Amino acid sequence: MKQWETLEAVEREPGKVSGAWVFRGTRVPVAALFENLRDGATVEEFLEWFPGVKREQVEAVLNYELKTLATAK
Repeated sequence: MKQWETLEAVEREPGKVSGAWVFRGTRVPVAALFENLRDGATVEEFLEWFPGVKREQVEAVLNYELKTLATAK
């Protein structure tokens, strides 16, 4: 099970974007990152399209997912 609450790059509030996980300080859902990457966008393009999101936040989310996949059994 993922423990997003341990990741400082993201936050979730019931009244903000319907309670979805968003990049901290923005209204950009974390899911938007994965959807854009799936559809062929680069991280650079994502950052251009969502200027409120910082590179460090994207890297933290991607590194967290890599770590989660590496430890999954």
